[in-house]
Amino acid sequence: MNNSESKDPENMLAAIEALPSDLKNAWELGLTLPLPDFSKISKIITSGMGGSAIGGDLLGNYLSVFANIPVICHRGYDLPAWAEGKETLVICSSHSGNTEETLSSFHLALEQNCSLLTISTGGKLEQEAEVRGIPHWKFKHQGQPRTAIGWSFGLLLALAERLGIVQNQREAVEQACALMIAQNERFHPDIPVMKNGSRRLAGQLLERNIMIFASGELEVIARRWKTQINENAKAWASFEGISEMNHNTLAGLVYPDFLFEKSSAIFLRSSFDHPRNQLRIDLSMQAFLEAGIAVDSVRAQGDCRLAEMFSLLQFGDYLSYYLALDYGVDPTPIDALNRLKQAISQS
Repeated sequence: MNNSESKDPENMLAAIEALPSDLKNAWELGLTLPLPDFSKISKIITSGMGGSAIGGDLLGNYLSVFANIPVICHRGYDLPAWAEGKETLVICSSHSGNTEETLSSFHLALEQNCSLLTISTGGKLEQEAEVRGIPHWKFKHQGQPRTAIGWSFGLLLALAERLGIVQNQREAVEQACALMIAQNERFHPDIPVMKNGSRRLAGQLLERNIMIFASGELEVIARRWKTQINENAKAWASFEGISEMNHNTLAGLVYPDFLFEKSSAIFLRSSFDHPRNQLRIDLSMQAFLEAGIAVDSVRAQGDCRLAEMFSLLQFGDYLSYYLALDYGVDPTPIDALNRLKQAISQS
């Protein structure tokens, strides 16, 4: 057993490496699963939490430049007041099928007479959907919910194409998968640190307060980086969007200045960034440097929006994995979250 394996007994590395195959398999499965007539829908809400919600976030951000109807992700027990009637499609997504917030929104969607679709590996969500005659898309995945991002997004993208919200996504999916397969080679633990960009950056972030910034559809990737650093590395991180941070965050680069030397700001960049946001990133990086905060940027790879998004998503997954190893923690368990869930269930 090598050093990486000894620190990763549940093989989180394999889950990260499986992302391209997960995305491809989810896309293919989503094109074949039973689908009722949803032709009259005019708005879509994906309801979920944690690793399931991020798939809905990705869908909403990705479709924002294609879709002619609103597609949003909702986190929590309730639903927006406007979510009512068959023209609203509520997609309840829960990896386990037992997420209490998602089950709550499922019941509310029923009360509001919304169109409904459920997605899970099983659990109460599948059971209740079957009892009520609600279509359920079931997928097989073992491991932590956050490692099922290829499934939680790929199924939704296939659904969006079948609903006519977006067209001709097969090539984009294939490009994203091919790029991630190549990155699996570049970011593998056997690749020396100086040639392994994700591992090198992880080393630079050790013992630092990490802030991630991105604009447009990449803001959801900044969120993913934040949550992966939290759950895999058991480390603090935050994320913000550009250009919003230019209207508040930069004013806070004064106090408490003793924290700045232990902080790092990472800016995610895309060829699809708005030209003004490209300028804002440049100027914001300079402002952080002048405040004494370490700054770095990571540029998306690929020839289409989907490939760029997943290139950065996978980069962040690897980075959080290597940061966990650097801290000497097992990247898989999330004991703090499980303790909270147990306490809530007993209340």
